Amino acid sequence: MPAFIILESVVPVSLLKIRRYADRLLSCEGLSDKDMTVLLTGNGRIMEINKKWFGRPWPTNVISFPMKEHGQLGDVVISLDKAMEEAQAGLTSTDNRVLELLTHGFVHLLGYDHELGSKEEQLMFEKEFDLRKKLFRRRTMADLCINVDHVATIRQARGGVEPDPVVAAGLVELAGADGIVVHLREDRRHIQDRDVRLLREMVQTRLTLEMAATEEMLGIAADIRPDIVTLVPEKRQELTTEGGLDVKGLEKAITDAVKRLHDAGIPVSIFIDPEKEQIEAAKRTGTECIEIHTGRYADAAGEKAREMEFDLIVDMARFATDIGLRVHAGHGLNYQNTGRLAALSEIVEFSIGHSVISRAVFAGIERAVKDMLTLVKG
Repeated sequence: MPAFIILESVVPVSLLKIRRYADRLLSCEGLSDKDMTVLLTGNGRIMEINKKWFGRPWPTNVISFPMKEHGQLGDVVISLDKAMEEAQAGLTSTDNRVLELLTHGFVHLLGYDHELGSKEEQLMFEKEFDLRKKLFRRRTMADLCINVDHVATIRQARGGVEPDPVVAAGLVELAGADGIVVHLREDRRHIQDRDVRLLREMVQTRLTLEMAATEEMLGIAADIRPDIVTLVPEKRQELTTEGGLDVKGLEKAITDAVKRLHDAGIPVSIFIDPEKEQIEAAKRTGTECIEIHTGRYADAAGEKAREMEFDLIVDMARFATDIGLRVHAGHGLNYQNTGRLAALSEIVEFSIGHSVISRAVFAGIERAVKDMLTLVKG
């Protein structure tokens, strides 16, 4: 039977995503006939529960109550306040952090307990890892962020006020996307300063600002404070970003830029090619995240070349994850080539723009976003 979800918090989360994930946890363990209740509450309520049942007068992120009655698996209590705090610290979405905590609580219901010693802790870790790996393969975890630059490109073609990328961003969020991406270029060819400032005020999900690591852009980022900055290379004559940032060759400058953004309280991602030495250099800068440039995979001529580029992305995404970097991916992704990459557990966010905006011309922006969400999330 389906898991029962109770919401006692104003923290915004996707109840549908959480319910589906809970049902899949039960299904993975052959327990779909068992009852499991998930209480999503706040720090105050979970502190009361901790004090009453465990003598701990402080809030924790998750508590589990296994039950042995016939047909019952147990209850999981999650503090959405804690989940949101930990999501921000760990550079993920609140929804994804809730799913991680739900997995942890569910494994407790199965009888695992990391507090019983190092051996039990290892067994519990392995069980959580196994479950998350299975569910990653179902493409339940990756976020989809939509780049609305090309809405501004159309506007700038006439020098008028429409279509407005700020309005487009609102529609993208309503369609279910996890975030909005814009690239404020030095030549202001599409997105304008006004757009970024308005987006900072109205975006309800997550605002990613792509930019070059220049003095001007670092100052703008520190002033506007997007949710995350992605550092990208920039050439005046290119139609779009043509390759990854050469972090290895510009390591000191990029390290300084990362530090300045961190000092302003802004997480950083670096857009790089799927190359080991660039990933290693990115790690040394202090960034917490990379975005793998998928252009060579998207543009590969022929199946053999495409397979080689795909395998390289797989290897480099796993390498980056192993050394502690969060992995995003983007550039050239469309409705034909995204699904395969979305099956990789290591890629936790996709940034896609041109393909979605192109489909929106014919199908409408809501339909275009929802179709891509289907590919990314399954």
